[in-house]
Amino acid sequence: MAATQIVSQVVSFPQSTPAAEISQGELAELIEARNVAAQLHTQIEQMESGIQARLEAGALVQPGIRVASLKKNSRRTVAWKDVAIRLAERLNLNGDAYCARVLAATKPTASVSLVVN
Repeated sequence: MAATQIVSQVVSFPQSTPAAEISQGELAELIEARNVAAQLHTQIEQMESGIQARLEAGALVQPGIRVASLKKNSRRTVAWKDVAIRLAERLNLNGDAYCARVLAATKPTASVSLVVN
């Protein structure tokens, strides 16, 4: 029986250069940018809710290239449908038929959103 030699190879990892130091100025700029973004987000929400309220009250949009409208959605959501189907099948019931009955008896959830193009 011949003995086999196992030769291990040394893997060398490249030496990385140290990362550039993060300045206090960069951190201050990041914090300032976050604050500006938060202020803009608040301003956008206020503008959207104001326009949406006026459209709901019957306001007209001035003619031009921009269009604002309300999009009405009505959904019946059965988030537990898959779980109910499996449970019904364990009880030897028709899961799809059961969920269809529940869905038919569920009142749709209405929502209105602002669309501006």
